[in-house]
Amino acid sequence: MKDVLAVVLAGGKGTRLEPLTRERAKPAVPFGGSYRIIDFTLSNCINSGIRRILVLTQYKAMSLDRHIATGWRHLLSRELGEFVDIVPPQQRIDEQWYQGTADAVYQNIYTLEKERPEHVVILAGDHIYKMDYGKMVDFHKQSTADLTIAALRVGVDEARSLGVMQTDANSRIIGFEEKPPEPKPIPGDPAHCLASMGIYVFNAHFLLDQLCKDAILQHSVHDFGRNIIPSVIRSHRLMAYPFTDENSKADCYWRDVGTLDSYYQSNLELTDVEPHLNLYDFHWPVRTAQPNLPPPKFVFNEDTGRRGVATDSIVAAGTIISGGKVNRSVLGPRVRVEERAEVTGSILFRGVRVGKGAIVRNAIVDKFVQIPDGAQIGVDLERDKRRGFTITEGGIVVVPVIEAAEEIFAR
Repeated sequence: MKDVLAVVLAGGKGTRLEPLTRERAKPAVPFGGSYRIIDFTLSNCINSGIRRILVLTQYKAMSLDRHIATGWRHLLSRELGEFVDIVPPQQRIDEQWYQGTADAVYQNIYTLEKERPEHVVILAGDHIYKMDYGKMVDFHKQSTADLTIAALRVGVDEARSLGVMQTDANSRIIGFEEKPPEPKPIPGDPAHCLASMGIYVFNAHFLLDQLCKDAILQHSVHDFGRNIIPSVIRSHRLMAYPFTDENSKADCYWRDVGTLDSYYQSNLELTDVEPHLNLYDFHWPVRTAQPNLPPPKFVFNEDTGRRGVATDSIVAAGTIISGGKVNRSVLGPRVRVEERAEVTGSILFRGVRVGKGAIVRNAIVDKFVQIPDGAQIGVDLERDKRRGFTITEGGIVVVPVIEAAEEIFAR
């Protein structure tokens, strides 16, 4: 994999995840208690043997920059030609932000040329999955493709928000449409489509040529799915690589946590007895920045109801369950649940405090929110709306980073 360069697209706004993305980029949103969303893509790179990585950032990237600097750079040796570099928009062309996925790579074309890779792997920094990119690169080489796209079988409804491809009997791509209103199903399987995962392996020279050609087209939106791929299907060899994950049981695990409800559901799935995504896998570990914190602690065991208990939950380092009850929830680092408080079906970010006797149900609470004693979240949704909290279609209450918590919870 020494001839491979990975480019991670991490510059999206993530507007559908607001208010969680109000002050942070989508790839920097916490996930699974101890991780950030981007950790899964970066872990896939390291586990696959890819050790030259560019992370293209754009909006609200400070927390993402800090996370990569503290949690990832020490894994790689610059002296050995290894790196994970954060690349903000260079604005070399017309002083503009990235106009599309292809434009994001094109604006950094000088960096790519400097590294001189034979193959470039284009990745999204906001998906949750485990995948060996090395197997895909090998498939790409053996099939003598110009471009290989990772493919996943999805339902027709889900396919409307993805790129949909058609292939021949040899897995060569013969049709592609980005986010079609009426997706073409797999022949013989009308309920499913073959969708692009947004993971591409390019021959480097082919990629650079196509980016330069696309950059001068005024009608183009400079996107891989909308412009680059459809324009080369007839003239070049494009192959579909069937996705297999590293913890596959029955169905491959891949999640685009692009909405608050999908984000919530993907986190809560981790509390299942046998979740599809295995975070306790030493064969394919998910790495992250590990803070220097003590182990989680559970205190008090009294018949009066003051009992520190957590069931079917994930509890990160530094957290103290001080006489409260936690069930089917994901608690980040340094959370504190005080006596007789109840947390159910919720995600609490770093530093959240749940006061004495407080109730938190079906909620996502952002970092360092101080929930007052006796306060309730998720019990009366109309009251939560009056407080200014976001209520999702699925009835999940999202509490943003707030100040003057006593005043807000008094409403």
